[in-house]
Amino acid sequence: QVQLVESGGGLVQAGNSLRLSCVASGRIFDSYIMGWFRQAPGKEREFVTAIRWDAGNTYYADSVKGRFTISRDNAKNTVYLQMNSLKPEGTAVYYCAAKVGGTWLMPPYNNWGQGTQVTVSS
Repeated sequence: QVQLVESGGGLVQAGNSLRLSCVASGRIFDSYIMGWFRQAPGKEREFVTAIRWDAGNTYYADSVKGRFTISRDNAKNTVYLQMNSLKPEGTAVYYCAAKVGGTWLMPPYNNWGQGTQVTVSS
């Protein structure tokens, strides 16, 4: 098991940027895939982006492609989500997640952080 703690959320105006961090503790395997998800009020949680811990390959949802960037610092056991050109529909609780191997979405992620609130004002 790995423990995940997100930070960096807050209130931002539309068009501006925000960077989220996720610090992982516990045993981190090279085969881990680290992901970001978000859940807006009244909606289901949705996938945002993910990165492979070893090779650094990345994958993005179409809705954030070109605006969001995921990265990781293996030495710090930290994954980042740089969010640019934020839109009001980006208002959500953002969750960091982790799993061992598989494809980007399967099997399901089984390690989750507590989430951090991002509010984008228009």
